[in-house]
Parts: sequence; C-alpha cells; structure tokens
Amino acid sequence: MALTRTALRTAAIGTVSAALLAGPAVVSAPASPAATASADVRGMDAYGTSGATGVRFADIEGDGGTVLKANAVVPADSDGHRRYPAIVLPTSWAMPQIEYLAQARKLADSGYVVVSYNTRGFWQSGGRIEVAGPPDVADASRVIDWTLANTPADPQRIGVAGVSYGAGISLLAAAHDKRIKAVVALSGWADLIGSIYSGRTQHRQAAGLLGGAGYLTGRPSEEMQRILKDFLGSNLAREQQMTDWGWKRSPAAYLDRINDNGAAVMLGNAWGDTVFPPNQYASFYEKLTGPKRLEFRPGDHATAEAPGLLGLPNDVWSSAHRWFDRYLKGVDNGIDREQPVQLVSRTGGGYEGYPDWKSVGATERKIALDGRKRIYANVDSGANGGTVMLSNTLDQFLKLPPMAVVPFLPRSFAAVWQSERYGSEQRLRGTAKLHTTVTSTKGSGTLVAYLYDVGPLGIGKLISNAPYTFHGRTPGTPFSVDLELFSTAYDVPAGHRLALVVDTVDPLYIEHNPSGAQLTFSSSATDPSYLSVPLRKE
Repeated sequence: MALTRTALRTAAIGTVSAALLAGPAVVSAPASPAATASADVRGMDAYGTSGATGVRFADIEGDGGTVLKANAVVPADSDGHRRYPAIVLPTSWAMPQIEYLAQARKLADSGYVVVSYNTRGFWQSGGRIEVAGPPDVADASRVIDWTLANTPADPQRIGVAGVSYGAGISLLAAAHDKRIKAVVALSGWADLIGSIYSGRTQHRQAAGLLGGAGYLTGRPSEEMQRILKDFLGSNLAREQQMTDWGWKRSPAAYLDRINDNGAAVMLGNAWGDTVFPPNQYASFYEKLTGPKRLEFRPGDHATAEAPGLLGLPNDVWSSAHRWFDRYLKGVDNGIDREQPVQLVSRTGGGYEGYPDWKSVGATERKIALDGRKRIYANVDSGANGGTVMLSNTLDQFLKLPPMAVVPFLPRSFAAVWQSERYGSEQRLRGTAKLHTTVTSTKGSGTLVAYLYDVGPLGIGKLISNAPYTFHGRTPGTPFSVDLELFSTAYDVPAGHRLALVVDTVDPLYIEHNPSGAQLTFSSSATDPSYLSVPLRKE
C-alpha cells in the first residue's frame, strides 16, 4: 500500500526517537516504499516538461559499486538544453532519502537541480555505515558525477548541503572535490573528537543516541562497532586509535584543502547542541579563509532547522537559500555584505551581527574562585546538564533550561562559587573559561562545571556546562585545569547573580571517578583560580 510523504517522514522521525528509547538493537533496515519504487534515471529527458517540478527516484553507483538510493528534483521549466546550478544533499544520520524533499522542491522551484541520497549503510542504500569515512566522501563525488550526467546541472555551479551527518559529509566533500563551490553545513561537526569526547570525557547520551539509531536503521561497519564498543566501554588502551579514527573524519583535519579549494562555507548550529556543541564550529569558522558565515540560534541538535524539513517557514533554510543564490547563481542579495557572524540569544531578542567570532565576547569579566573547597566524587549533586535532545529543546521553545536550587546543593558533593548581584543586565556572549587548581586523592577522575543564572529565590537556570577528565595524575599533587564551557548567548537579568558549580557526576557523560575519590579546588596568589565570563561589548 502506498504511503504519503508525510507518513513516511513521520515514521522516519519516530524511528530516530525510538532509537534513543530502545537503545542498540541489531535489526534489519525497514523497507522504504520510495526506495522500492526507485528506478535508475537515464538522461535529462526523463524528467519531461509537463510544467510541474518533477521528482524521480534513482539508484546511483557510489564508491566501490555500492548502490545509493536517491531522488532528483529539477526545475519545472527544464527543456533539456538550459543548465541549472545543482545542490547535492547527503541525508542525516538514520534518516531516509525523502528527508529533504520539502526543501528540494522549494530549491527546484527557484531554479536548482537538487539530488538527495541516502548515505551508505542506512535504510535501502547498500554498504555499511562508515561514519563519514573515505567511502562516504567518495560517494559524494560519485553523486556529483551522476548529477552532471543525468540532470541539466551546470558543472561550474555545484553546491552541497546537509543537516548533522549530511553536514559533516558536505564539509569533507568540499575538501576533496574542487567542483564544489558552496557549502551549507547545519548542526554538523568540524572536530568529531572535540564534539563527543570534549574534555577527554565520553558524551554518553550523544554516543548512545547515534549508536542506537545506527543499529536500528542501518548496518554499522565492523570498525564502527569496535570504535563504539571501545568508546562506551572506556577502553583507554585504544584511546589513541579512537582519536585517530575521529580526526580522520573531521573537516578540521582538512582545513587547508577546504581553504585551497575556496568553497563558500555557511555553518549553522544551536547553542544547546548536545551532539555537536558549538565551540568546535566557532573555532573552525575562524580558520576558514574563503567566503564564510556562522549562525547560532537557541535549540538542540537539528531542532532549529527541523521545521524547514517539514516545509514550514524557517529562517535557517532561508539563509541557506540566500547563500546558494549568492554563490551559485551570483545573485546580489546582500548576504555577503552582512556581518558574517549572526547570533540569537537564548533568552530572546533578534539577530545580532558581528564581524568575527572573537568580537562576540569582546569584554571579559573574571569571577574570582577564592577559598579551598573539597568534594566527594561519585555522587550526583543535583546539578546536571539535562537530557540529550530534550532539555535544550524545552529551553528553545519554552525557555525552560535545566534548573537547580543552588542554596540547597550539597556542598559535600558540589563546589559552589557565586558572583555579586548585578545591578544591570549582563549579556553573556561566547565561551566562558574556567581556570583552577585541582588536587585528587586518586590518579583519575572527572569533574563537570556548570554556569547558572541565579534569581532572587536561589533557583539557578543552566547557562552552560562542560566536562573534564584526567588520567595518570599523582594522587595528592596539585595540577592546573583549564576548561572551556560550551559557547552560548544568554542575558542575565539585573538583580541576578552567576554561580559556578562543579561536581563529578552527570548523566550526559561517562565519569571516571574511582571509589572513594575526593577532589580539592584551591587558589593562590601566584596562580589564582577564576571563571572568565565573555560579555557583549555595548
């Protein structure tokens, strides 16, 4: 029985949600009616000239002969002679090939050839999940080859775009294929290890979500299965192999190639992305030398652009269309003359423009972390970063971030420092940084730092957090810790104060605290501890 696109899209989204709830389980990828009905499209005249934007399903031969299930959409006025700019869309992790159909139609209606394909290993595409490995990068080039041979695409005007997994593959493809002139990478990564292993700490829920969705909707490669097992199992003997594997799949590793190829790169992400936190995107953006744009908004992983995938009005996709219009069509729409860094505060307000990332938090205020505080490890104090994909979505739509009653946090398990009450609004923008001295009774351990906006009643709303893990330290010997919290934009109301809380357990992360461990935080005249808070320059 045929299914509507809406039903298929709803089923796909439900599948991803089920992966988080069900956890890893090896099952066969369900049959996709769209993929089953696909047929190899040969030649430009297959699309016809009926006056309606055409959609055709296709089998595309990827790297090594792997079959990739795809769909192509062309402008309604295609006559077999005119050439159009083309955009290739690799699908997101665990999503079927119809993911981008709403946006593909809009792009085709405005004069683009659009080819979307299911990345290898997922759904009805062949092969195994390589996690943006070399075969995935080669696949993107094979899809471009097919697009040029089978659609009225202009070889001089090729773009790639994607959400999440598709974003990472798009950036990697731009490093390896000089034909790509423009990239839009939404909710993706530049540094894979810096995303899910930041602070040398495994992001448990993020990795579990990705692994579970991969097993449920696809066929993980043996290498992926081994890496995931070592990662979630804290196999430190294979830590170097894991980091090498991740770096090979990181666009930041190929930065020079991306710059040499000169593609115009637009990056977009959410402040609360619990899969690919914003810091690594901002760092990567600063090192790009070609035309570039960086946009950050409230939300969690892919939640800012999700309405656009359903065909609803969406400013993320509006920016993406403008970017392609400028750098593939040559339309003088002014996007290249706007401030290239565009931010929206989590607490409300419109877009703020900045000339570069370092200008975002141009003013720095340090909060002294005086005194000596000792805490016991292995107990969740009540301060935590929430739940992957849920907490920051609630913050996006309802302004309900994770909260804690700061005066009631048990000081035996949480170190707490607070600022004075501010007489005026404090506009935090960018990356808060913690510097402190730690002494542990054990050689290994994990700490998690949280920054809260604390109101008059002591209720703290989470502004940011970040984990830090150490190994191989001499028990009883102090060592310095420098930790960047996840970047954000947040306005602290007048009359509120900031609180830094440090504990040792958070459900988001895997902790490495031996039984009975204690951590002591100290400050000295020669090496004072502090929290550096970035503020918008007025």
